[in-house]
Amino acid sequence: MSELTHSERPQRWDVPFDEDMTLADVDQVLAAKPFCDIDQSRFPQAIPLRGIIENEARILKYRAGDLVVRQGDYGNSAFFVIKGRVRVVVPLPNNELPESVLGRKLSKSKSVWESIAQVWKNPVVAEFRAKVQASSGQGEGDVLARGEGENTTVFLQDIPGVIKNHETVTIAQGEFFGEIAALGRTPRTATIFADEDGTELLEIKWQGLRDIRLFTPSIKQHIDKLYRQRSLNVQLGATAIFAHLNEAELQQVANRTEFHSIGSFDWHASYKKISQKSAAERLDDESLIYEEGGYPDSLVIIRAGFARVSVLKGNGHRTVGYISKGQSFGFREIAHNWRSEEPVTYQHSLRALGYVDILVVPSDIIQQYVLEKMSPTDLPAQFEMEEDQPGIDENMDAVALSSEHLSKTDVIEFMVENRYINGTATMIVDLDRCTRCDDCVRACASAHGNNPRFVRQGKHISNLMVAHACMHCQDPVCMIGCPTGAIHRQTGEGQVVINDLTCIGCSTCANSCPYENIRMVEVRSEQGAYIRDQDSQKPIVKATKCDLCAEQIGGPACQNACPHGALVRLDMKNPERLMDWISQ
Repeated sequence: MSELTHSERPQRWDVPFDEDMTLADVDQVLAAKPFCDIDQSRFPQAIPLRGIIENEARILKYRAGDLVVRQGDYGNSAFFVIKGRVRVVVPLPNNELPESVLGRKLSKSKSVWESIAQVWKNPVVAEFRAKVQASSGQGEGDVLARGEGENTTVFLQDIPGVIKNHETVTIAQGEFFGEIAALGRTPRTATIFADEDGTELLEIKWQGLRDIRLFTPSIKQHIDKLYRQRSLNVQLGATAIFAHLNEAELQQVANRTEFHSIGSFDWHASYKKISQKSAAERLDDESLIYEEGGYPDSLVIIRAGFARVSVLKGNGHRTVGYISKGQSFGFREIAHNWRSEEPVTYQHSLRALGYVDILVVPSDIIQQYVLEKMSPTDLPAQFEMEEDQPGIDENMDAVALSSEHLSKTDVIEFMVENRYINGTATMIVDLDRCTRCDDCVRACASAHGNNPRFVRQGKHISNLMVAHACMHCQDPVCMIGCPTGAIHRQTGEGQVVINDLTCIGCSTCANSCPYENIRMVEVRSEQGAYIRDQDSQKPIVKATKCDLCAEQIGGPACQNACPHGALVRLDMKNPERLMDWISQ
């Protein structure tokens, strides 16, 4: 029997970010500031700085005008300028770069005549495309792209003309950018492109950046300072609890606020495996943020992600709600203790659903800047301990259901367990009302060139089914890693859509979607033949999914076409509408 060998390499490094990253590349990075000034002895043996650079970073080369990130993109990595420089287009109200310049899909509502005409003008073949790729030349109105496969980049050709009415700043060699969005998985706040040929950037995955920040105090201080300067006050001011504060008061709150990332950032990668476990096992896998029975010394505000609110029931926990971006936990308990001689503990437990980014505000800050300024009529109701059973807090921002509606509680549990709470336009079908007439499918096909964009199948609880249709998620993990930005969230309504011209068929979005709501299709010509790549002769593949009928009058055709009211698209941040719809 051969001797067993064991590798000390951490599991997360089994697949490097870039298999072409060489030792010479790593030496080049570590020789540059600020990496050369980092004390490598502070890093654990299992996670050395050299290992982070080798396995969780890659070097990218750009030509002048190549887009690096776009305003509104989602990403899980930050960038460091090794050579050259990049230019930031400063976002100003009503003065942003056109969507077409960024390689995004231009959507405009169809006229009444166009909506009617599509019934007989649609092609008869499946997945017909008149055009399948962006122009590599100067075609008028075309998106400009260069490169092949995953090396394809969208670029700005006439840079002076494109940015002449926009304010820009440069980021030079030796500087970081994109770290705030990477660590918090928030949309990129600006568009950035390479300012000169030969620009080289080090792209660092969020895990590597997190560890560099953890073991390098100077970089942690730098990133935390940037976050406080650029984002924290804005986020606190947008929360209803602090909306009444002036700038000076808001700054005092910000100075005492801590921010933490909890759980698995790449929750979607392991979700399918986790979903096969029992409810108790899934709960054990969720990171506990605050436990029922603990002293309420802090208010929690969700910055990104989702958290489960549960209460002890027998030997287990029952889910009574969930909170997401902008919502809070612990306010009623803090308010109760501020004005009562009989203090209460946290009435619920709070757990990270996959990944959650939180702001933690001490209770004394809440008392000083919020409770003391609230009128008695606006204060949340106190707990009557003899009467109140642990249940959902009516003043908490969580989605809640009363215990008398057990079937409704089961619905919420189902939505939480399957992460459907992520959806802003979740498709729900009442199978008792549905007659299988297929009007929804035909309407979807008519609205999209005879190509239906959803599958009327999915998980269900009792008579309710969640169909395989894009939910246009709050946390759209499908957008992470798209090399050309082809999948993006539209400005305005916020639908997640795909630009056929810049989609390179890499399947990154389809593989990332935890709900299996994106399909890869082989596209055809008007005659029905597969359109093939000129070099490989393989059929060209594109990603396709529901676009929420962004160009259609009146919104989703599937919902509008159902003659029995059996299908609805709902924002799960407000599931009371779902409960109202169920009881109709």
